[in-house]
Amino acid sequence: MATVTAAIPPQARAKQLRACLLCSIIQTPSDFRKDGCPNCEELMQMKGSSDRIQVCTTTYFDGVIAVIDPEQSWVARWQRTSKYVRGMYAVRVKGRVPEDVEAELEARGIKYRPRDQTDQD
Repeated sequence: MATVTAAIPPQARAKQLRACLLCSIIQTPSDFRKDGCPNCEELMQMKGSSDRIQVCTTTYFDGVIAVIDPEQSWVARWQRTSKYVRGMYAVRVKGRVPEDVEAELEARGIKYRPRDQTDQD
């Protein structure tokens, strides 16, 4: 079984990196446009849509975590990313998902928890 991995952003484009507002994965805008979000594309629908990337991702995030083995990583469990793909994740993301995504989560019985750490357990 192949392991799904997100693209690792190159350092040269660090100022252009964006973090998904739902899962906090960090990618370049072109990676989001080409592949969408590897964790939550079904809800975020960013693939091929620059407008959707603008509202579903942000450049305002703090810290970066490299997640190599999500299921075994205590940091991934702490960040609530242990069920996501390997990749680079923001520690804290500033912003909220669009209302339509939040409504879709609610319809599926999923409680939306912003990744800005204002809703601590």
